Amino acid sequence: IELVWMMFDKTEVPVRPVRAPLTSLLTLAFCGLALFVPAANAVNTAEETEAQKVKRYAKEAADTSILRICAASDELPMSKKDGSGFENKIAVALAKAMGREPKFVWYDKPSIYLVRDQLKKMACDVVIGVDTGDPRVATSKSYYRASYVFIARKSSNYDLSKGWESPDLAKVGKIGFTPSSPAQVMMEKLGLYQDNLNYMYSLTNFKNRRNQYIKLPPQRMVNEVADETADLAVNFAPEVARYVKEKDNLELVVIPDTNVRSDGESVPHHFDQSLGVREDADALLKELNTALDKAAPEIQDILKSEGIPLLPQPPPT
Repeated sequence: IELVWMMFDKTEVPVRPVRAPLTSLLTLAFCGLALFVPAANAVNTAEETEAQKVKRYAKEAADTSILRICAASDELPMSKKDGSGFENKIAVALAKAMGREPKFVWYDKPSIYLVRDQLKKMACDVVIGVDTGDPRVATSKSYYRASYVFIARKSSNYDLSKGWESPDLAKVGKIGFTPSSPAQVMMEKLGLYQDNLNYMYSLTNFKNRRNQYIKLPPQRMVNEVADETADLAVNFAPEVARYVKEKDNLELVVIPDTNVRSDGESVPHHFDQSLGVREDADALLKELNTALDKAAPEIQDILKSEGIPLLPQPPPT
């Protein structure tokens, strides 16, 4: 700007004091324009990227050579980005049975968000390990049935065979449990909840659960029983079986599915597990059901290797 001005300025009077404001205004104008143009481009680019993403998802969903699996990237023992989760292994067995290539779509948030944030948005096509009949999705036939279990030291010699009706529960000190689970309902009924509330919160290092999901680490719950910090723990078998299997001094005791609340309403402790797909994915669901039959022996081996107590499945209704 200075050079252009000097080409037309023929006076001998010093002009910087007069010219400086105009120069500054021109400079600011050009800078503002430079800032405005990239910003506009950024909006357009973002819109284009989102549109491209939707188009790509639709194209991938139509590709029958791959099976896109919704998976949490860090939620052992079910799922891990290195493929070591038992649900990852089940997904690979299913893809093989379908003649497809498994493609994991990893998500860094907890698995409870997979349906909402990944499956529903077409980023992936199947979620492994949902409760049969989950209302958020269309579910496949059940491929195993699992229960809530007591985690106890073998040396404690508690007789827990009657589940929550076991008299030996009166001998137990600290009990680890997951909040908002069937275990909490039964502990409230038996008057055990308040006595163990602070201990339960200690398992999550007293993090505030308000407006956020805080997962109680299953491995820590198991370790607390193993090292005698707690006398007993209650959890869903698929979440803790791997870690109990690693401890020679621990055992799992299946809780019978005969539990009711104080008002007599049933509190289920046994759950059939299925695959979840989008409600309109009829063809994929049919293919997955066929693959479940074909891969059943391999899936059963994976579950047994994990140490999950497998329960008889009720006949289909």
